[in-house]
Amino acid sequence: MKKPETHLLCRYFKPVSDVIVTLLLWSYFTVGFVILFSPSYLAAYLFSENREISFQRLNHKFYKGFFYLARLLVFGHKWIISDDVRSIRSSIIVCNHISYLDPIFFVALFEKQKTIVKSTFFRVPIFGRMLKLSGYIPSTSGTNLSDLMLRHIEAMDDYLASGGNFFVFPEGTRSRDGTIGLINKGAFKIARLCKASIKVLFIRNTNKLFKPGKLLFNTCVSNTITVELIAIMEPDYQKSTFSISELMSEVRSILEAQRSNLVP
Repeated sequence: MKKPETHLLCRYFKPVSDVIVTLLLWSYFTVGFVILFSPSYLAAYLFSENREISFQRLNHKFYKGFFYLARLLVFGHKWIISDDVRSIRSSIIVCNHISYLDPIFFVALFEKQKTIVKSTFFRVPIFGRMLKLSGYIPSTSGTNLSDLMLRHIEAMDDYLASGGNFFVFPEGTRSRDGTIGLINKGAFKIARLCKASIKVLFIRNTNKLFKPGKLLFNTCVSNTITVELIAIMEPDYQKSTFSISELMSEVRSILEAQRSNLVP
């Protein structure tokens, strides 16, 4: 049992802590990027033989630094990522989605990674260019994005064979209450095209670090963030009765069961 004065200290200090930590973390995204990482990105753009892989590795290091700083500043939050998650390679990864932090957290976890990004971000100056150079896939074809989407999807088989991971949050948007939303077909179509295995992950409590609808990080609270590998699926894509809809339904059932702490 914590002493009453400890609760009072957290109660009065928390608003200040939330603001300070948020400013420091978002400063890392701006000043930290310009000072620490922009020279490396420029060098990769000018001299790298494989810009895509170089940019992915730089993204990995940048976001890994962000979460390292978050762990130092928000010490009430613990992080538990199983070794079987960290060791995933050459796979299509699907996971539930509860926070804006989830995508960048996965970039921090996997050195070689691709994902699907909202098409509107590809039109943002500089940032959109970085997304293209990193090999990320726009969510919709849209203007000037059709060729980009098609090119990356066609090259996905070779990318997975080289050890890269393609992670997707198939609900398409984050859940505000943790319930599993409707599953989109995109990742499963790509899995069938590449005849790839599917790793189903489950993430918990990133929404308690950065709450939906809030601008500030949530400090001075006890929280444990976990990422678990809950299923490995090897669909028989050649089977005459194979169905993407059934595969999607099975994945959704697995995620729902995990959310309910049941064994699927």
